[in-house]
Amino acid sequence: MNWMDMTLREFQDALASSDPTPGGGTAAAVALGQATALTRMVAQLTLGKEKWQEGWPAAEKAEEISQKTYLRAGELAQLDSDAFDEVMAAFRMPKTNDDEVGIRRNCIRQATLKASEIPYETVVLGMELLSCQEALATKGNGNAVSDVGVAALLTSAAVKGALFNVEINLQSLPSEMGEDMRQEIPGIRVLCSELSRNIMQAVHDRMAS
Repeated sequence: MNWMDMTLREFQDALASSDPTPGGGTAAAVALGQATALTRMVAQLTLGKEKWQEGWPAAEKAEEISQKTYLRAGELAQLDSDAFDEVMAAFRMPKTNDDEVGIRRNCIRQATLKASEIPYETVVLGMELLSCQEALATKGNGNAVSDVGVAALLTSAAVKGALFNVEINLQSLPSEMGEDMRQEIPGIRVLCSELSRNIMQAVHDRMAS
């Protein structure tokens, strides 16, 4: 069953089970989906409301980004679990001779690279979502500013959680595989923390005003 077709209770039970999937990568993608939904909610509570007209451009930008991420986050949740299953299937391949050993090693590496690329997409989408939330917190519907704060916390968790999954998979690969991701990770982590802090400050400032 697709994780997104489950009830919330069913998904949480699956996450709490001893089965390796769903795991952290799937949870990170689900968190991104929840963050996207909250961001869309605030955008829709802002657009068309004369009182919050100053925030319409920020809400339009948030809605544009959220539309792209809303369904994709759920797809990534499933793809993450599927990728892990592919890695495990590759480890079960026969290795009774040199040819089989070589084929198995290549399949493991390719499956592991794919298992890095999928959470990396969660990271990229999460960073894009973070990029629009400060303006939404500052100028969007003030009655929903706390929801932007929750959305940003979930987005940050999704990004940093997905980064863990990218890194642990890349560690088992030769350095030339996933080179672009390896180079980008340190900067993404720093920028994610910076954006998240800025959004939290904007939320607190707006609530205090």
